[in-house]
Amino acid sequence: MADLSNIKEHADVIGADGVHVGTVDGVEGNRIKLTKSDSGQGGHEGHHHYIDGGLVATADDKTVRLSANADVAVTFEQEEDAKS
Repeated sequence: MADLSNIKEHADVIGADGVHVGTVDGVEGNRIKLTKSDSGQGGHEGHHHYIDGGLVATADDKTVRLSANADVAVTFEQEEDAKS
């Protein structure tokens, strides 16, 4: 797993296949919080989604690259709790 402290707000999250997954809103614990406007589709729009830090292969100021292809990575996304 990459060092999550290198991840910056507004960095692009890219799957191993180069496909855009989302945009970083922040890091909470061992998870990357994606912006509401750039995560989820259909009934999953309008709230935050999270990517587990274990999927991060590399991270720098502008890009977070995942170890899984985008279509696989989104199946591992966690949704925001209703209380959040």
